[in-house]
Amino acid sequence: MKKLVLIATAAILVFGAGLLVGANRFGKPKSILHIVTVKWKAEATPAQKAAALKGVEKMAGEIPGVKNVWMDTLKVQGAGYNNVFVMEFENADAFKVYADHAAHKEFEAVYLPVRGESTTHDATNK
Repeated sequence: MKKLVLIATAAILVFGAGLLVGANRFGKPKSILHIVTVKWKAEATPAQKAAALKGVEKMAGEIPGVKNVWMDTLKVQGAGYNNVFVMEFENADAFKVYADHAAHKEFEAVYLPVRGESTTHDATNK
């Protein structure tokens, strides 16, 4: 009987350890994600679009508090929307600096003339 109890206990421990190891772990960072989907103007050239998207990376390198950017579009919902880019900001203060930063204004000078429409989504965890 002792042997059966030991085997059952061992099986339960192994099963429980497997659940813990296999459990998905995720975080809820306090950073801010700025997600923009873009529909280009019909007359926008590939070179203009590329310059605008390259401008996102340039801008991100100049604005303090930008942690990461995502530039490769995998999927965009909405008729006519072509691209998405994402910027991650360290915190709300960094996000506020972005709006009026000179690098943002410089980016807009290249981006706005070729942008038809865009949608913006900002997300964080409190």
